Order: sequence, then C-alpha cells, then structure tokens
Amino acid sequence: MKLAMIGFGQAGGKIVDKFLEYDEATQSGIVRSAVAVNTAKADLLGLERIPEENRVLIGQARVKGHGVGADNELGAEIAEEDIDEIQGAIDNIPVHEIDAFMIVAGLGGGTGSGGSPVLAKHLKRIYTEPVYGLGVLPGGDEGGIYTLNAARSFQTFVREVDNLLVFDNDAWRKSGESMEGGYEQINDEIVRRFGVLFGAGEVGSGDEVAESVVDSSEIINTLSGGGVSTVGYAAETVEEQDSGGLLSRFKGDDDGLDDSGMDTANTTNRITSLVRKAALGRLTLPCEIDGAERALLVMSGPSNHLNRKGIERGRKWLEEQTGSMEVRGGDYPVRENNVAASILLSGVHNVPRIKELQQVAIEAQDNIDDIRQQSEENLEELVEDDEDELDPLF
Repeated sequence: MKLAMIGFGQAGGKIVDKFLEYDEATQSGIVRSAVAVNTAKADLLGLERIPEENRVLIGQARVKGHGVGADNELGAEIAEEDIDEIQGAIDNIPVHEIDAFMIVAGLGGGTGSGGSPVLAKHLKRIYTEPVYGLGVLPGGDEGGIYTLNAARSFQTFVREVDNLLVFDNDAWRKSGESMEGGYEQINDEIVRRFGVLFGAGEVGSGDEVAESVVDSSEIINTLSGGGVSTVGYAAETVEEQDSGGLLSRFKGDDDGLDDSGMDTANTTNRITSLVRKAALGRLTLPCEIDGAERALLVMSGPSNHLNRKGIERGRKWLEEQTGSMEVRGGDYPVRENNVAASILLSGVHNVPRIKELQQVAIEAQDNIDDIRQQSEENLEELVEDDEDELDPLF
C-alpha cells in the first residue's frame, strides 16, 4: 500500500520519520511521500528523514515558532488559518501514485490534536483518495489537560477521517522507563505493527508471490465504513539449521510433510495459535473483539512456513470471535527469521479505554471551569478592599 503520510505535531512528525526509517530497512516502500507540519520550529529541526522542503511551520504570526502550549483550540485555529501553506507541501505529492492519505498525530498535545481533524476535513473535500488517521492516545499519568485534549480531538478526528487507527500509550508504557526511552519504544511498536500491515502484498523482483495475495484493496475495503480500528500482532522465531534450510518449531515428524519438508499439521496448528495470540493479546487499542465490523488477517514469513489451511482456519476463527462476515485473509511471503500474524480489526465498538478517557475528560473540564470561576472570585476579593480608597488609572 502506497501512502502519503503527514505527521502533524511533535509526535506525528517523529512517527512518520520512524516510518521512513522502517521503509529504508525493509525496502517496503510504504511511504510514497512524507510531510511534517508543526507550530514549533525546534520539533521540525529535530526530524532526520523527512525532507526539509516538506517540513511546514505554521502559525508564525500567532506563536512565533514556539508551539501552542497544549492549547488544541489554538492548534485548530492556526491549521485553518494556514491551510494554504500545508496544501503547498501536499501539492508536491504525486497523488496519482498513492492509495490513501494518512494523517499521524498525538491526540494529547495542542498542534496535532487540534490541527489533524482540520487537515482531514480539508483533504476529504479536495481528493477522492481515502483519508485515514493514526491517532496516539496519551498515557493516563500525563495529566488532565492532555486527557481532555485527547477526548475532544478523538471525537472530532474520527468524524472527519475515513477510518481512525488508534494506538494507546497507556497500554504500552512500562513502569520505570525514561520518557524518551518509553516513547522511542512505543514509536518502534507503532511502526512495526502498521508497517507489516501496510507492507503486505508488496512484491519486488525475485520475491515470492503469495498464494492468497493481500493488497491495498483488501486493506481499503476493511477500513471502509469508517469508525475506529486497532491492530494485533504476534510472531514466532524461525531458527536457522545446519542443513541450511529454514526450519523452526513448526517442523515435526516425517509423516504429513509437504514438498518443503514441513509438517503440515504442526504448521497449521502453529498458525492458528499465532492468530489467537494476535487477536487476544495486546492490541494497539485494547478492546473486546466481538462486534468488530470487519477484519483482515495477514500471515507473513518464509513461504515454506505459510500454510494455506492454517490461514483459512485462523480466518474462520476470527469470523466466529468477531461475529463479522467481512473477514479477509492472506499470506505475505518475506525473507525474515520469523512467522508473524497481523490482524486489523475495524469498526470496533466495545472499547472501555475510550469510555474512561471521555469520563476523565468531562471531570477535567468541570474542574477547569470551577478553578477559573474560583480564580476570578479570589482576584475580586484580593483587590476589592482597596477600591473604595484608591482611584484606578482608567
């Protein structure tokens, strides 16, 4: 799948930068064009791989390149005011070569949280290609203002994109980690999961072709219909043997071997086990998978470890668990030392984290309103004693 990726805000820019690094390492070619948009000049200067001509600084008249200070209403206003500057960078994207736009943003800050829904609305008005969002939720310990920003941005962003893929920092942060180390690891996880998914079906010269090809149309159809999506992932290591062949824990007895010497029954069982781990393990956005409207299963790894029967069983199991009749599946042969199951669940509804986020945000908003009112009363009380004796300047 060929994407035009736009990183909005600090987190969005860093993640798109990381996608470009992934592309270089795996030769997947997912990112056809990359743009970074920010109100903070320092954040744009810190990027390594996004071309300098594709780094757009907005809001200079308002914030002088210093960011919006977690004020996402200001972030949205600036995005609307400077949408032509953003469009100037997007004009350089060869739109006829892409399958979709992907706007990437952290939803807890100010610039990406406020600006990404504005950009999504703008792109959908102009282009016929799908516009997807990749939104990152802040951790619960990051503070009330970031939770409030995320809740407001989420409910706006999800309405403006064709589908919102979500990654929840709360589910992935480890205790005792440094902030920098924690976010670096989270960004690696985001790129690994979405990279395998969007890279599926890409075939280069000399590569093996899948038995059941998963291409961009399968992903687009799974994401069609809108709503919220989450991604599951599980992998098994493949060990190199002295014989020179790629054999692993999938190998069994001499009975029931296929042409490559693999035990088909054991391979089938291992693949279905990986599918279960991917679906029931840690998702990018934790949720109950029953009720998901659509799903896509991609099995990747060396071709002699990808068993069509196992993939079909895994797909049927997903149908049973989700209750959806729209479950697509296929294989993606790659020359790597592991076999992996990637599962895209789209149109998920049973998401306790979103309900909790909204509840905490409502409480935070009430607290902020109370504090403002109390602050005005305190100031009035502080100066009112002197008003009778002193004349104001004007």
